[in-house]
Amino acid sequence: MSETVRIPHGLPTERDAGPFDPPRDLTRLREGRPVSPLVFPDGHEGWLVTGYDAVRQLMADTRFSSRQDIGVLHLPYETPGMPAMTEPSPQVPGLFVAMDPPDHTRLRRKLTGAFTVRRMKQLEAHIGDIVERQLDEMARLAPPVDLVKEFALPVPSLVICELLGVPYEDRETFQANSAQILVKDQSLDEKMAAYDALTTYLAQLVTRKRAEPGEDILSDLASDDDLAVEELVGIAFLLLLAGHETTANMLALGTFALLEHPEQLAALRAEPDLLPDAVEELLRHLSVADIFYRYATEDIELAGETIGKGSTVVVALSAANRDPRRFDDPDTLDVHRRARGHLSFGHGVHQCLGQQLARVEMRAGFGGLLRRFPTLELAVPAGEVKLRTDMSIYGVHALPVTWTEPAR
Repeated sequence: MSETVRIPHGLPTERDAGPFDPPRDLTRLREGRPVSPLVFPDGHEGWLVTGYDAVRQLMADTRFSSRQDIGVLHLPYETPGMPAMTEPSPQVPGLFVAMDPPDHTRLRRKLTGAFTVRRMKQLEAHIGDIVERQLDEMARLAPPVDLVKEFALPVPSLVICELLGVPYEDRETFQANSAQILVKDQSLDEKMAAYDALTTYLAQLVTRKRAEPGEDILSDLASDDDLAVEELVGIAFLLLLAGHETTANMLALGTFALLEHPEQLAALRAEPDLLPDAVEELLRHLSVADIFYRYATEDIELAGETIGKGSTVVVALSAANRDPRRFDDPDTLDVHRRARGHLSFGHGVHQCLGQQLARVEMRAGFGGLLRRFPTLELAVPAGEVKLRTDMSIYGVHALPVTWTEPAR
């Protein structure tokens, strides 16, 4: 049996096998010991889970808690300027992603009606219109353009702003603060300044909606007397951040991946009906939200290992989604693959609430982009694309693209 994994300089997050692949060290660990003991940079001992079956089992087991107020969050990377964590973080009202049942159940249940498959299907045409309008805007520009700025970030921002009732004209403020919160290497003061700015803005917004409700999700929530303003702010923070950051990075990184795999791009253009499967495959292949944490509330057996009560467990979705025990030829991007069962939206009670919305946005986004810009290509060498290895959600900071024929 292998020795404890020591990560004095942090968990490997640099995608050294290529911009779309998990770190080689995570792949090696998955093949040798899919549930590995590790030592964090601060000296704390915990566990790293990289195997598909083990990750799926862990995420379905509520004995692995999501609550940071019962376990110290030992980061798997060093963060200069941030003090070592010695106490659990207090629970943030409304932030149900960091809660367990029954608190998690109570808050999530209030949102399930807003994100049903049926409601997302009803929104499909409208989201398609938003995509087409943004592509019209992009087509009026002289290439090269940054696809992140002109398309990948605006589309999910427009959609989530409309759904939540957040004024789109405030996007620069919330986008900048959201991005700052996700930076790994920053001081605690910098992180908290961005967090405080965003939550102060959202507190003012939900207070207005409680007084003057509109036709949107935050107004519906604000009319619920069971929810305190602090809980409304936590819910709004979570929905706004997750609602634009993850999909924006999937649209940009997914486009980059398709441009770097021209045979897959050609297959998708030749058979547009492949798009739903292609979206699932891109989600599996890229795993932009790749690291999660859980805390063992008792001694738990997982894949032949005993995880002790109180242990911090790091879950590596990027490795699990490439597990050859689950997916044949897992490192190959294949738009014909039936990649259902991937873990990019999580699993269990915390499976992503907005996953159907994200799917609709990605189908409309990739479909519209490939149809309207048939000669789309990178405007810089692939090695010059700046990757978001410095952020908690992976992707690209910018994606310079160009085209030789006018958009259709």
